[in-house]
Amino acid sequence: MRKGSTVQVKIDKTEFPSMGVGSLGNKKIYVKGAFPGQVVTGRVKKKREAYAELKLVSVDERADYEIEAPCKHFGICGGCTSQNLTYEKQLDLLSEEFKNLFIDANLPIDNYKGIIGSKEQWEYRNKMEFTFGDFEKGGELTLGMHMKGKSFGIVTVDGCLIVDEDFRTLIKATVDYFRDKNLPYYRVMKREGYLRHLVIRKAINTGELMVNLVTTTQIDFDLSEYVEVLKAQNYKGSLVSILHTENNSFSDAVVPEKVNLLYGKDYIIEDLLGLKFKISPFSFFQTNTKGAESLYSIVRDYIGESKDKVVFDLYCGTGTIGQITAANAKKVVGIELIEEAVEAAKENAKLNNLNNCKFLAGDVAEIIKTVKDKPDVIILDPPRSGVHPKALEYVIKFNAKEIIYVSCNPKTLVDNLKVLLESGYEVVESCVKDMFPNTPHLEGVVKLIKK
Repeated sequence: MRKGSTVQVKIDKTEFPSMGVGSLGNKKIYVKGAFPGQVVTGRVKKKREAYAELKLVSVDERADYEIEAPCKHFGICGGCTSQNLTYEKQLDLLSEEFKNLFIDANLPIDNYKGIIGSKEQWEYRNKMEFTFGDFEKGGELTLGMHMKGKSFGIVTVDGCLIVDEDFRTLIKATVDYFRDKNLPYYRVMKREGYLRHLVIRKAINTGELMVNLVTTTQIDFDLSEYVEVLKAQNYKGSLVSILHTENNSFSDAVVPEKVNLLYGKDYIIEDLLGLKFKISPFSFFQTNTKGAESLYSIVRDYIGESKDKVVFDLYCGTGTIGQITAANAKKVVGIELIEEAVEAAKENAKLNNLNNCKFLAGDVAEIIKTVKDKPDVIILDPPRSGVHPKALEYVIKFNAKEIIYVSCNPKTLVDNLKVLLESGYEVVESCVKDMFPNTPHLEGVVKLIKK
């Protein structure tokens, strides 16, 4: 086996994040996008003494549980990875991956309560960021997702099944309009072009739609006709916001250098478990609304119904978890690095007439030193990198009776849990919430108490 060669391997299991694992001789073989029971051919892209990583070339034998993927874009689009599995099988694999991480880290798993599926397997996403490009070099304009396994190449996903009909309507109307205008899409390497992204957000419970067209300023184009085209479409929800974001950055990310309001208002309102949340174009909000309601209900249940607890919500974002738990708390203190998110949290608390919530902006590792309140419960919902070691030191010093840890990356979760257990905490319950059907992602929730 050498780098660049092709080898065939049978997949025995998956490891988070749904990485297929097999073996050849005494080497462990990792293949992204492969599932247990499959025989696959892959090209060696990394080789070490104990393991090798392959890029999937072909599935030579399918697993006996596989099904036909319902989406016409599956296999070409780089979005969903597991539509060829029943949803029950997807949940089984995610649950096993989570448990095995705990077992390998010698963490207690006997109080694991299992995995909670998403209410909807399809049409669950409330936000999507689509990219302008072409399917093949020199081809017609496309708008959608990056192609699987390719650095360049965009497939128009006007049949995407993880978004609802309004998203598909907006994709088709937008790509048809700009094809007719013959405007160039932005080429990252050349740093030339006009059309960059289309970001769509929908408040699932209220039906409010926001459309954000992202372009450079290299062409001065009047978008008033485009606005009328969007307004003329038929929607299940209601179109309340059309924005134009100017982005000349060299990054492929959506950088809001200037945001112009073209129609309606510059936000949408979502209802979540009886509370209202104002969502601006760039504020963080869980991408599965019904899933978020389920996830936050788990956190609220873990905290309990006692009204005399002081709750710290660290990495609070726009304050959704903290505000949903506020009814069961004496006081909620939220800390978040991004100032705009903190301002949104304050605004949402005011919108919901919550007088027991306080939100602070700054690095958790620094701000936490200055907080005078002493928490009974700490909610940790960090980014994928987990809780910074310095911040974790202060979390431990607070000596809170309970910690609720919500994690989108169980690998960093288990690292942080080891430190917490060494510091006198014990795991009393854990579970997995699937927020992203047909993908390898999950949310782990762990409740700890001080011994």
